[in-house]
Amino acid sequence: MPSLKTYDFFISHAWFYSKGYNRVVELLNNAPCFSWRNYSVPEHDPVVDPNTKVGKRKLSDELDQQIRPVNCFLVIAGMYANHKYWIQKEVKIAQSYGKPIVGLIPWGQERTPTYIQEVADIMVAWNTSSIVQAIRNYAL
Repeated sequence: MPSLKTYDFFISHAWFYSKGYNRVVELLNNAPCFSWRNYSVPEHDPVVDPNTKVGKRKLSDELDQQIRPVNCFLVIAGMYANHKYWIQKEVKIAQSYGKPIVGLIPWGQERTPTYIQEVADIMVAWNTSSIVQAIRNYAL
């Protein structure tokens, strides 16, 4: 039996809305015949304090290092993303490296931020099979 490809990706999210991030991680961990590595930093393991000038610069550098090696960039397309500097920064870093961007439409959400729709290679429903299929189709 051939071995599975292990996908490396970064899941963009706002720390204030970590419930959605945690749910995506859970969906992917439970996906059958799917292997992945998470390059994003969850709320419980922040890199630096982004509220200082030095911290902002350091976090930008850390995000660059986390996004550069991934096969795919996932972004939770919650409406809060319209107002989140860091999510927009992460998207720009992913674009600068030509990373495929998969927009995840949160369960029950009817609207998604226009800028995420515009930059995403694909927008997918909030379920395991849709997310995994998009990653398999678009990942480098």
